[in-house]
Parts: sequence; structure tokens; C-alpha cells
Amino acid sequence: MKIDRIDAVGLTGATPAGGWTEELRPDDAVHTIVLVHTDEGATGVGSVFTSHHLVRAALDVLRPLYLGESALEPERVSEKLHQSTFWLGRGGSVTHAISGIDVALWDLFGKATGQPVGRLLGGRYRRRVQPYASLLMDQPDVLADQLTAVRDAGFQAFKIGWGPFGRGSHALDEQIVAAAREAVGPDASLMVDAGGSDAFWPHGYKWALRTADMLAAYGVRWFEEPLRPDALEDYAALRLAGRVDIAAGEVLTRRQSYLPWLQGHALDVVQPDTTKVGGLSEQRRIGWMAYDNGITLIPHGWNTAIGLAADLHLASALPGTDLVEYIAGSPYVDDLTAEGWKLDDDGMLAVPDGPGLGVQLDPDRIARYADPTGLVAVAELS
Repeated sequence: MKIDRIDAVGLTGATPAGGWTEELRPDDAVHTIVLVHTDEGATGVGSVFTSHHLVRAALDVLRPLYLGESALEPERVSEKLHQSTFWLGRGGSVTHAISGIDVALWDLFGKATGQPVGRLLGGRYRRRVQPYASLLMDQPDVLADQLTAVRDAGFQAFKIGWGPFGRGSHALDEQIVAAAREAVGPDASLMVDAGGSDAFWPHGYKWALRTADMLAAYGVRWFEEPLRPDALEDYAALRLAGRVDIAAGEVLTRRQSYLPWLQGHALDVVQPDTTKVGGLSEQRRIGWMAYDNGITLIPHGWNTAIGLAADLHLASALPGTDLVEYIAGSPYVDDLTAEGWKLDDDGMLAVPDGPGLGVQLDPDRIARYADPTGLVAVAELS
């Protein structure tokens, strides 16, 4: 089975807010579906947290490298793409595009063998995973209402992030966290994401340490991105001095970038994004490197239903990955597949058990959000 063609479908019209200083609008396209077609008619699906314009440009660069390649050897093919494009800028849009290709190749491998991707990644440690509802922060009363609604929908773990946190006063930050804890209850897992990868993040180590101590008083499970993305030494110091676990890593790509963070024990929780980091092949390697260094991998998942499916399979194949991120209320997560997602009575999601990623895209639903060029590729899925 050989790779015959790769299409990119940009999603637009329902893009959720990102919390960034330069905020996303619904018509912005920052999520792209990748469709890998084979000479035998099978198609694998992947997802990229990057504009379809950039993904298509990267596919033009990568085309001579992937055309005619095996569609059943995801790790080898993806590594070939990485190694052969090193001088084009490891870690940028090319790496992001390879992420989508890699996920789609794992999907194809699973479909060809009749196995779920999690089993092919090395075996399944769990058959269901707890999703945490991920929401942007707001004023305390507004956020409390949003969290109550999500809790009533069955979620039992929650992350609040960005918004006014760290961008106003310490008093407001504590009011937000106090309202969130009261809304979700004393026993629910609650995480806080400062969004230190936002443009021109103003805070440093002392702010982060003071805030970490405040969060510990509210039983917060981890403090995410409290510092700028490259502040490795400050992260390591904060992890040792603070009273709450420290998490970061969503902006890094490829396993080589994570080594100093893992070997330097700068984090308690590392958070690569499958749709940016290099795909499931890279995620698995980073996950085991983290495990060997006593660090937990919890995938960053602010993307699509395909990304969520990939994260569920990854979580099934790593011993310590017991959570996945779930964007609350995003149509790109909730509306792209025929079967949708359903929490069980314990607030857990079942790892899809069908071949490949185990999700069936709904062409009619995707067509609602597909960019004009991508509509042609979506029509072929019908």
C-alpha cells in the first residue's frame, strides 16, 4: 500500500477563542485536517494545529519525499520526512504538517491490520481515559456558571486558562480560582493555565512562585505555563520551590527539544501537542523519555476530534498518561465525527476500539467548516 496523494482541509467558521492577546476569530483557520490517500483506495486521517495555507505549502515541499512511500510504516516514513527537511527549519510548519501525516499513517496502519492504534503503539494500559474540560477564564461569576454547566454535563476534571489571569491583579487571580474550586467541588481535579506562551508575557519567576503557592491552597493539580516558553532554568527552580506541580511544553516540537527539559527535571507534567510535535511517533518517544525521568506526559489537545482520538490512543499506550484535554463546546471536537463523544457515568471517555483511530468522519459535517479548496477533498469522502 503506497501513498498516492495527500490533501489538506482547513477548518473555518467555528474556530474557538484561543485566549491569545491577538485573539482568534471564528473565521480564522488554525486547524487543518490531513487526508492521506493510497493506491489501494484507503484513506487515513490526521490533524494539524496550523493554518491550511502553511500545511499546503509544507506538503508541496514534502511531496517528492512521500509520494510512493509505504503507507504502513508511519515511524520510518515520518522520520524520513523529518531527517530530509532538517535544513528547512526543524520545528516549524514543516514539522507541524508531518504531524498530521504521521497520525494519518497510524490510522492507515490500524485499518490495514484491523487493530486500534493504541495497540500498535505498544499495547494498551487502559481502555478509557478521563478527559478534562478545558475552558478559557473569565470573570469569577461568569466562569463559575460555565464550569457548573460543564460539570453538570458529566465532566469530573477541569482546566481553566488564559483570559484575565495574570493580566490584572493577584486579588482577581485568587477570586477566579476560588470561584472555580467552589463550582467544581472539593474533590474534582482542577488545573490552572496562566498562558505564559502568550505574546509579551510580562511575568517572571517571583510572580510564578507567589501564584503557585496561592494555587496550592486551593488544591490545584498543576500550574501550566506560568513562565515564558524558553525560561528553562526558571522552570526548574519553580518546580523545586513551588508547592504545586508545574506543567508546560505545548510550544516545543520534536523529541530533541524536550531532552533538556526532561533530563533537567524542569517539569512535573510535560505537554506536547500531537498535532504539532511530529505526530504520534514523536509523542510516544517523548512519553517514554518522560516516564524514564519521572515526569508525566499529558498531551496538549486544543485541536480537533481527530487530535482527541489520537490522544486517547496515546494515553492508552503510556502507563502514566491518565488525562486528555477536551475543549468544551468546540464544534471541531464535537461535530466532525458520525458517532460523537460520550462520557460514561464516571466522566470517562472510552478509547475507540475500531481499527485505526476508530473514528468515522462525517463529510456533511466537515463540509460546513471546510475551506473552499478543502471542499473538493471532503466531497471525495462521501
